[in-house]
Amino acid sequence: MKLQNPFRTALIATLGVGVGILIIGGIQTLSTILLYVGTALFLALGLDPVVSWLERRKLPRWAALLITFAALLAAFAGIILMVIPIIVTQISQLVAAIQDLVTGGQWDPVTAIKDWLTTTFPQLDVDELFQYLSDWYASLDIGAIGGSITESLITIGGTIISGFTGAVIVLILTIYFTASTPSLKAAVYQLVPASRRPRFIGLSEQITASVGFYVMGQVSLGVINGVLSAVFLSVIGAPFPAVLAVIAFFFSLIPLVGTLTGSAIIVLTCLIPGLSEPQTALWAAIWYIVYMQVEAYFISPRIMNRAVSIPGAVVVIAALAGAALGQLLGALVAIPVAASILIIYRQVVIPRQNER
Repeated sequence: MKLQNPFRTALIATLGVGVGILIIGGIQTLSTILLYVGTALFLALGLDPVVSWLERRKLPRWAALLITFAALLAAFAGIILMVIPIIVTQISQLVAAIQDLVTGGQWDPVTAIKDWLTTTFPQLDVDELFQYLSDWYASLDIGAIGGSITESLITIGGTIISGFTGAVIVLILTIYFTASTPSLKAAVYQLVPASRRPRFIGLSEQITASVGFYVMGQVSLGVINGVLSAVFLSVIGAPFPAVLAVIAFFFSLIPLVGTLTGSAIIVLTCLIPGLSEPQTALWAAIWYIVYMQVEAYFISPRIMNRAVSIPGAVVVIAALAGAALGQLLGALVAIPVAASILIIYRQVVIPRQNER
């Protein structure tokens, strides 16, 4: 057997490593753009079942797309024109209530902390500790701190503008991907050999349908939780029910821990002194405990039955792994990706193993 030239082998290996480093660096550089594209594709697959449902009602595709996009834009406009002013007003009231609580003499945080430290740690010289903190505060460079705060505010403002710009880009890409879904699928199908194309098309349609129904299912769960929260929190007299209902909606979009996290935030908000009575927080806690049970055992299985059919342990592992790799978007995408892998496993891997 003829041995290869060592120099050629080393050169090819070096070039391979260099190409790999360039690819990884390119992915890191384009991470934001890839995130926009991935989010838009995910949302487009979620809108595709709506378009298909309208097409089955004898509507031409352009009309189905027009109705879907009009509903989507109307939803965004409704949030901006109706919900946002209410939220801004109630957040202003919340800030004013907290300021009145602190400055109006109803609650002195310094005195409360001193009393708690004196009761909890009787051997601690609380006055000396606060004197040390006062001296330390007097030694701070307020100008430098103010400059840092200004820079932080500018950074936060830039982040908000960037987030708004990203949302607009994602919206435009979502509309484009939804409108061109058939042509995109056809282009991908042409890359598969003709002998395997029907099987590939069948699996791809199942996977895209699974992702689409999953997105619709998560949004449906969020809408249900948001509407019921708005009604119940208004009935029990919770503070700022519109703000809390929006929190319930958005946190319900997060799989597994979203509803629990949103419920905890709402209950803790109801516990703020001066905003509501303690029994209001108790009623809110009871409501969300009952609702989470109803959602877990009745609402979610019926809504998500068509979307994903995977064991509970796989759902937990997929969501945790997705959150670790891609944060919130990773957690959202992980479950339909796991369902897609299971579809391939059940319909491709197992049949091949059985044929051997």
